[in-house]
Amino acid sequence: MYTRQDIEQLDRQLADAAPEELLRQLLARFEGRVALSSSLGLEDQALTDMIARLAPATRVFTLDTGRLFPETYRLIDRTNKRYGIHIDVLFPDRQQVEAMVREHGVNLFYDSIDKRKACCRARKLEPLARAFLGLDAWICGLRREQSVTRQQARRVEWDEANNLVKINPLIDWSEEEVRAYIAAHDVPYNRLHDEGFPSIGCEPCTRAVEPGEDLRAGRWWWESPLHKECGLHRR
Repeated sequence: MYTRQDIEQLDRQLADAAPEELLRQLLARFEGRVALSSSLGLEDQALTDMIARLAPATRVFTLDTGRLFPETYRLIDRTNKRYGIHIDVLFPDRQQVEAMVREHGVNLFYDSIDKRKACCRARKLEPLARAFLGLDAWICGLRREQSVTRQQARRVEWDEANNLVKINPLIDWSEEEVRAYIAAHDVPYNRLHDEGFPSIGCEPCTRAVEPGEDLRAGRWWWESPLHKECGLHRR
């Protein structure tokens, strides 16, 4: 069991480590008990590429909410073929989703923040909890630049909500650095990124952004920026 002091010390030790070096050390440290949670965005595709080079047996999983873009499903296949891996696709509990839709409608997320968060809980948080079983740590593609809700995130931190070590190798990277890595390593990515979608989630809750808008302005665009998290990254 890791204490908060253990995690803070680990974060300090790796403060100057490049993402690949941070991953190399932590994949070895948590071998068999760590996984990449991929949203299939640019950041997570870059991390998939790094992990495939460093420790290809590392588990990579994604959440299929049932409301994703067709381009996202195609990217899963392209990524599996490129790296010779099998991304673990997790689905929400059918009965829970059916009950929610029966009571509140298929597009309940437009009605209120509470209903949107209820939809995220059913379609994302429930399968995520199952994905975490047996893990000590998880890797994700958070960057501070992405939103005001992510400014305090660290490279290595304790995830109190899930009782796991959380690893954010790209936390200090800019969007330009991520795109440069994608281009340099010919990493497969969602073609919607070329059509004004910097952040891609469920189809009904994602739109393209205008030049100069915040990177996550296209996610739940009807809400305040302070509310724009689905619960995966609660602090």
